[in-house]
Amino acid sequence: MSNTDEQAGAPSAGALAHRVPDLGALELLLAVARLGSLGGAARELGITQPAASSRIRSMERQLGVALVDRSPRGSRLTDAGALVTDWARRIVEAAEAFDVGAQALRDRRDSRLRVAASMTIAEYLLPGWLLALRAQRPDTAVSLHAGNSTVVAERLLSDEADLGFVEGLTLPTGLDSVVIAHDRLIVVTAPGHAWSRRWRPLEASELAATPLILREKGSGTRQVLDVALGGLARPLIELSSTTAVKAAAVSGAGPAVLSELAVGEELAMRRLVRVPVEGVALARDLRAVWPTGHRPTGPARDLLSLTRG
Repeated sequence: MSNTDEQAGAPSAGALAHRVPDLGALELLLAVARLGSLGGAARELGITQPAASSRIRSMERQLGVALVDRSPRGSRLTDAGALVTDWARRIVEAAEAFDVGAQALRDRRDSRLRVAASMTIAEYLLPGWLLALRAQRPDTAVSLHAGNSTVVAERLLSDEADLGFVEGLTLPTGLDSVVIAHDRLIVVTAPGHAWSRRWRPLEASELAATPLILREKGSGTRQVLDVALGGLARPLIELSSTTAVKAAAVSGAGPAVLSELAVGEELAMRRLVRVPVEGVALARDLRAVWPTGHRPTGPARDLLSLTRG
């Protein structure tokens, strides 16, 4: 037989769904068989008797055979109905096994959450969000990998993380995102630095020409600053975490550009001084990210909701 003949004799895609009753109808038929009453079956399933009668009639039309004989004494299966009921029982049992298996998969998924986040978000925002998530999902084990925005994207795309958070200007190919917060970068120095005594704002060109304590290439902070200034001088020091950059600035090593989120305490205690800058915008969006087409589910979805709340 040719492929064309085989295709002609085979049912078209999706045709089975039109010929086989749905699970709700099969469960109703099983209840009628067990209880001997259409009304009793309707009550057990939480539907009205007219609705149950309509569903049985619809199933009979679909199959092309009578399934139930109705009388004042109750409802009795026809011979065809008894045969269909045997088949229905196997289908419903298989569906129950399917449901149990699907629930096991959900339980496995919900038992862990792998998060990848750029450094500022990991250090200053995620702890509060994860504490709130723990109140909602105490049995979910959470692992957090902190790195720059490039590393976060790599972990998501290699299926090593379920949800990520980044601070950069661009969204890596293959990821979808949503803005969860806004942040601003500010210039800071130790109180003894000459910039701390300026009486007018620093110009963007001077900031761009000055060697700074910077995060490494690939970090969201470095990317935002580089784009905003149109290029940077060679770094004074290049460090891989916000905490390290902040510590170097506090020590008096030189000026740094950091998230406002990261330096609130240091500014309040005068361990760092904010240096105004004019002629440049250093605002940025903080984003939750995930692989394209795979919207977060389970614990990842709940964490995403908490960040946006």
